[in-house]
Amino acid sequence: MQKGKQHSGSGSAAGAAPAPYHPAGAEATSSAVFCTDLAKQFQVRSSEIALLRLEKGLLKFLFPEHLKTAGAIPVSSSSAVAAHTAMTKKVELFNNFVKVRHANIFEAVRAGGSEEGAPEQPPIQKLMSAPVLDAELKVMGVIQISRKGYELNSAGPDFTLDDLQQLEGAAKDLAKMRFLKENED
Repeated sequence: MQKGKQHSGSGSAAGAAPAPYHPAGAEATSSAVFCTDLAKQFQVRSSEIALLRLEKGLLKFLFPEHLKTAGAIPVSSSSAVAAHTAMTKKVELFNNFVKVRHANIFEAVRAGGSEEGAPEQPPIQKLMSAPVLDAELKVMGVIQISRKGYELNSAGPDFTLDDLQQLEGAAKDLAKMRFLKENED
């Protein structure tokens, strides 16, 4: 069902321990600050980062800003990768994401809203997804990093297992962030 999956697991990938993640601080004060810093670390555009918080069975976007009002993803969704990540509590990596059956409704939402002339977003070609878990291993949310492009080759380099481990570290840092635990308006 999910062709193109490179890795899915608990994040215990073989290899050296990843470099620790140091966002603009473990003192990041908002999802925007945290995600913008994460984008720099992974050398992706900020529009290629998605942070969702679990609220009453729904994954709601905290970042990017233009998706906050676009709707929510039921954790029970069988076609949303974020929901799958939340349900399995496992990291996932796809370096050929266009071949993965997934809900792409949020990819169609333009960064400028529905305004005429707003640039069309290229599709996600590569994606990493990690659950954000609290100390009791309950899901608080999901963090995703993608590489977008009109073709696979134009989207940038493949994600590696080291990248996936770094994302897992970022998810652990996120679990401590106040903005993920409370409503941020």
